[in-house]
Amino acid sequence: MAIIFDPDNLNDGTEVVVNTTTKTVRLVVAGNLSTDGVTLKCVYSKLKELWKTSSTYVKFPFPMIPITDEQFELVNGWDFYDNTTRYLIRSGGWAVKDSGGVSLEEWAGIISLGSIGGSDQPYFQQEIGGASSNFQLAGAVNQAVKIYGDATHGNFDYRDYMKVFVREYQKSYASASLTDIGVTDMTYQAYRFPLANASDLKITHNDATVSGYGLTITWYAAAQVRSIGGVNRNFHVIIDGNNRTAEEIYEGVQRLLRQNSDIDSGAGTKNGKVTNELLQFVGDTLKTKLDTTGGTYIDNFQTADINRLVMVDDTGTERTFPYTAVLTLQFGENLVNDVNAVYRVFFTTNPSGDFGTSNALLVQDDAAVNMSGNVGGLSSKGLTFAYDTNTQGGRTAGTDAAITVVAIGLSTGQYVKATGTIARSAANSVSLVSSLERNYENP
Repeated sequence: MAIIFDPDNLNDGTEVVVNTTTKTVRLVVAGNLSTDGVTLKCVYSKLKELWKTSSTYVKFPFPMIPITDEQFELVNGWDFYDNTTRYLIRSGGWAVKDSGGVSLEEWAGIISLGSIGGSDQPYFQQEIGGASSNFQLAGAVNQAVKIYGDATHGNFDYRDYMKVFVREYQKSYASASLTDIGVTDMTYQAYRFPLANASDLKITHNDATVSGYGLTITWYAAAQVRSIGGVNRNFHVIIDGNNRTAEEIYEGVQRLLRQNSDIDSGAGTKNGKVTNELLQFVGDTLKTKLDTTGGTYIDNFQTADINRLVMVDDTGTERTFPYTAVLTLQFGENLVNDVNAVYRVFFTTNPSGDFGTSNALLVQDDAAVNMSGNVGGLSSKGLTFAYDTNTQGGRTAGTDAAITVVAIGLSTGQYVKATGTIARSAANSVSLVSSLERNYENP
């Protein structure tokens, strides 16, 4: 079946039941009427025909006044029978008026524009910080929602706020508010909101897996300072990525934004389902979004992802890190097994001193910390290099750096030296395979 537009498909006493005693109009899912519903204009048209042909109904004042094709008033003491009836009405809004023409209650027709999966459940929010409610049917939206009730009809006024959402696993998220459609205050008519979703190829793990990623989101009242390219920027939303990849961070945040519970790890309260989106992928670049509280920053992301992250600060400006090259040191078994093993990364050539001279210069990472330390039983070590800005010893920034890496242990790892290059890449690698130490002794 489909939405009914033709009053000939509504039969008195079957799909439409008029009660002149209680002055109610009831819609019944029967005959030609399914849960797909019927337009409000069609209901009005059918009532006109009934009042024209019925010697019973014509004795009573007519129930409805048309304002437009999608806006009507119920008058003369008439109302719809119940919410079951109201939720079958499509493409229209109405007010129930008292004898003085004052609204007792008002309903707006909410219609979505765009493609939504037939089994996807859209929902709406009627006040900032308020709870969400599901629309009656899955898929594309065309439903009346009560936006006002006087003291005897609910005692609320939600005419100044409406936000609609659709958020499903492995689907892109969408939302739209009154601001998006250029409306400040609603009235009893139909409103169309852009709302559509599609497959999200970046969501590849199920919720049970993603829930174990250990991500958190915190909204702060005060600005949080983070340095990007040596310049401090302010943010009010901090995502702790828990050393996850960009894709895993995105998956974790998207899962939290489908939770009907508080997802703020700080002192505040943020219900996930109605919280603003914080991340988006553009190709393989992960961008944060400006929240109503301020910019969004990701802490504790994987170093290898630094060049495909864009952070939006409190001013709404996109901030990117200067290109950061990644150097991975691979340690052989003898170094891994040596608790005393250490490594050092030097510039092979540098204006201040080449490797093999007393002025040899240790390479610094993107935090200006020397690339040196304990192997610590690791088979590999990831290091970062500020390719675009490093000028150590007078070197030219933005150029490849020739390096010499040394490592030495005591009990199992002999001295080993290897050369390599830090290029503008996240895949630079140097392998350090030490011979087994057979002669060291310190009794």
